[in-house]
Amino acid sequence: MLDVIKVIILGIVEGITEWLPVSSTGHLILVGDILKPDLSDAFMEMFNVVIQLGAIMAVVVLYFHKLNPFSPRKTQKQKMLTWQMWIKVLIASVPAGIVGVLFNDYLDAVFYKPLPVAVMLIVYGVLFIVVENRNKHQRPKVTKISELSVQMLLWIGVFQMLALIPGTSRSGATIVGALMIGISRSTAAEFTFFLAIPAMFGASLLKLVNFGLSFTAKEAGMLALGCLVSFGLSVVAIKFLMGYIKQHDFKIFGYYRIALGAIIIIVSLVQLIIA
Repeated sequence: MLDVIKVIILGIVEGITEWLPVSSTGHLILVGDILKPDLSDAFMEMFNVVIQLGAIMAVVVLYFHKLNPFSPRKTQKQKMLTWQMWIKVLIASVPAGIVGVLFNDYLDAVFYKPLPVAVMLIVYGVLFIVVENRNKHQRPKVTKISELSVQMLLWIGVFQMLALIPGTSRSGATIVGALMIGISRSTAAEFTFFLAIPAMFGASLLKLVNFGLSFTAKEAGMLALGCLVSFGLSVVAIKFLMGYIKQHDFKIFGYYRIALGAIIIIVSLVQLIIA
């Protein structure tokens, strides 16, 4: 029963932090170290990635009409624009896809630790504040996904690639990259949601294959529970973020990231001293 509660908490953390630009991986590492469910380290490493499937299904459900190029409620032009949007998503997915397939295990082995996570939290927290201050008196150049050029897509794709380092935050990195080149906050956030679909499905599939697709009944149940909770909280988080950024900038998330990174560093140093 205790492990069920722990998995529910991890699902809540994933669902909230996957879409807010604060690093879901960073939070799962921190919370996972505290909770320590009675499951193998290999399973928990896979679990922390695969419960993203619940989060990504929230995007599919909330934006199904916008994502569906076959919708009978769309005109021919709207269907064509939907296909163009998917092509843009695929173009922006190329950098992270290549690096993820080639170096995923290496990046996890080197960076999936508290200190690198803390550093990346702080670095991108500072970037959010700097970029928002720079953009304060500038009008965005792009306010629609249809206006994104190939050059912009590849730039965003490079930032998504950098998010393969734990603690960076996939949504945080891509939003920062988009803001830097003059894309509006709402367009940056929405495109980030869509960009997550192939990225997170691909990462989850890779983790499942590496794990071996062999689960005990307990592991399968825990994974399904984590995905379900993650889905529910993701719906709430996405709606909150899109409403929030209509009236506010992203600086609050920058301050939060810096504070969280500092806490992780302090906790890590205390653990070293005690050990």
